[in-house]
Amino acid sequence: MRAVGILGAILVGGLNAASSQVVITNSDEPTLYAYCQQFQTLYTQIRQQHITPDSARMQFSGIMRGLQQGFRNNGPYRIDSLERDSLRRTGRYFAFPLRGYTATAIGGTHGEGYRGIGFDLFDYKVRGSHPAQDIFIVDRNQDNLDDRNGQPVDILAMTGGIVLAIETGWQPGSEYRGGNWIWVYDPVMHGLFYYAHNNRIYVSPGQWVQAGQKLAEIGRTGFNAYKSRSPTHLHLMYLQIQPDGLPKPMNPYQWLLTAKLTK
Repeated sequence: MRAVGILGAILVGGLNAASSQVVITNSDEPTLYAYCQQFQTLYTQIRQQHITPDSARMQFSGIMRGLQQGFRNNGPYRIDSLERDSLRRTGRYFAFPLRGYTATAIGGTHGEGYRGIGFDLFDYKVRGSHPAQDIFIVDRNQDNLDDRNGQPVDILAMTGGIVLAIETGWQPGSEYRGGNWIWVYDPVMHGLFYYAHNNRIYVSPGQWVQAGQKLAEIGRTGFNAYKSRSPTHLHLMYLQIQPDGLPKPMNPYQWLLTAKLTK
């Protein structure tokens, strides 16, 4: 499906985008899918330590600026900053990312599992930070199924956005920490949501997703998440893109408290 501008198809009729990819039709500009490919390649290089942190930062900044400019030039997809802040406070902008669960499933008593200090997306050797909220399901036998009903638990998009990259090939024994993951870029917030430790993934790079749309089913993929000492959970991270195009982690805890719940 082609779009009139980068967001024409999204805005006309709301776009039921379960399988749609949005692209820029101007041949002088990169397609949105090209940015997705660039991001996927870059993140893989970072994970495999095939690129220096400085080079990774430069490439990442270029991708993020290109995405932002593409959305600015090709669609009226804007929300006034005051309206956006109001939406965040009331939770009307956000969907809770686990179907059938509430904020009581967030690790700790007040989301204190979040540790943003020391985070470096571009140096895979840096350890110790945890700029994310872990949201746990009831899965005592660790079979990836909800003990309450014996069914998989759906992971839902917190906001609308473009799926930038996914990983589906994680295998037990791999040292990669995120397991099967999904990166979604929200052009309204100009930020990235990262959903990690998934089992089965249902979206593809270049696909537009709506808030509350199913992205994946919760799993135990990832070096630490696979271990029996780790309860089954979603690892949710949000990175706010700064004016220089580089990411800064932000705690999504308050958004989760007021997000719309899905049965």
